[in-house]
Amino acid sequence: MSAIMRYFAMNRLIFLFLLFVSASAFAQPRVYVVEITGEIDLGLVPYVERVVNEASTAQADAVLIHVNTFGGRVDAATEIKDALLNAKMPTIAFVDKQAISAGAYITLSCSKIAMSAGSTMGAATPIYETGEKASEKVNSFMRSEMRSLAETYHRRPDIAEAMVDEDMTLTDSTATLDKPKGKLLTLTTDEAVKVGYCDTIATSIADALDKFGFKNAVVVTTEESWSENLVKFFTSPVVSGLLILIGLTGLFYAFKTGHFSWIAAVAILSFALFFGAAYIAKLATILVILSFLAGIVFLIIEIATPIPTFGIAGIIGIVLAIGALFYALAGNFRTGNTTTATLTLSASIAGFIVLVIFMIRTLPKSTLWSKFILTHEEKPSQGYITTVDFTSYVGKSGESLTHLRPSGIAVIDGARLDVVSEGEYIPAKTSIKVIRVEGARIIVGSA
Repeated sequence: MSAIMRYFAMNRLIFLFLLFVSASAFAQPRVYVVEITGEIDLGLVPYVERVVNEASTAQADAVLIHVNTFGGRVDAATEIKDALLNAKMPTIAFVDKQAISAGAYITLSCSKIAMSAGSTMGAATPIYETGEKASEKVNSFMRSEMRSLAETYHRRPDIAEAMVDEDMTLTDSTATLDKPKGKLLTLTTDEAVKVGYCDTIATSIADALDKFGFKNAVVVTTEESWSENLVKFFTSPVVSGLLILIGLTGLFYAFKTGHFSWIAAVAILSFALFFGAAYIAKLATILVILSFLAGIVFLIIEIATPIPTFGIAGIIGIVLAIGALFYALAGNFRTGNTTTATLTLSASIAGFIVLVIFMIRTLPKSTLWSKFILTHEEKPSQGYITTVDFTSYVGKSGESLTHLRPSGIAVIDGARLDVVSEGEYIPAKTSIKVIRVEGARIIVGSA
């Protein structure tokens, strides 16, 4: 009996082993696809990081970047590059028409590159949104970055550097490359194949995966989430500038009137959206946000407290607040667009100054302003006057609620009033009569 049981146990083990081997043989590879087919902006950073993390959690076989872009923000491309280099699975770039500027930078961050026929890759000199060429500091950083990426995946570093440095000359007879000084290098598909910057030519994502050994792969398509699109929206120069303008104007109104209503709430919300989006996009750190809050606190100390700071608190507050706003616009100073950040912040401050002048000139005449300030004016020619007319109480009788020594409180005609006697002491619960009114003084005597 035991021999029969051993026989069946052995057969069961053999069956399970064969089942496992067959399942492994027919298992389909799983590949996540990231779409970079437009302008490279800050909204792409959390999107790429999310997809790479999801692929890692799902133990995917590869991540494919579908590239068709003329470039975009270098700081965003740098964050995407880091995410791809840190990926725990193979990364594939499929250049479908263009991988220009920051697009070439991201493409070289992948371990494998495929290109469709007629595509181009290169021209990676950083250009700001204003059309201005980036500083030598930024260009030097990009040259070293491109060389480093090429060396990481055993590609020729001089070709990567020539995509950034227009002063570099490059000649390669085997690949028929001839890059003269003053021109940036841009590779066609055929040239990229010859110099090892393209591993294969593909007609589609599926074709590229087949040629890299991922036949019949399960392709997981992805797209940017609504929150990532919001980050893209709120970090755009126009919207971020408007948020700063609304925030500054709202806080000025609140400090000027001392009335913290919905206007102050809108200002706080504007700054929360601005710094929140900048934090998600890795433009601003917690330290930057705390610096801004510290600046606001110093301004409150200067404006709204009796603490004598001789203007020092105000200066520190302005420096901290403006510095934090600028840093949140520019991000990393090695790769961030400081020119665009300067223009955006300058436009916001200029708009703020215009609105402040407008409010100073128009608010005192408005109905809204009159709710928060005292509009009554006392003129010397009128003597002491009051906004409340007590003359109607003359001749009326009442009762003292407190002792009048000579001032106190009385109830006259059902109203609780501050009164004063003509100098005599009047006990509480005594019947009184209003003799006369002098401005805000109600003079009474015993009835």
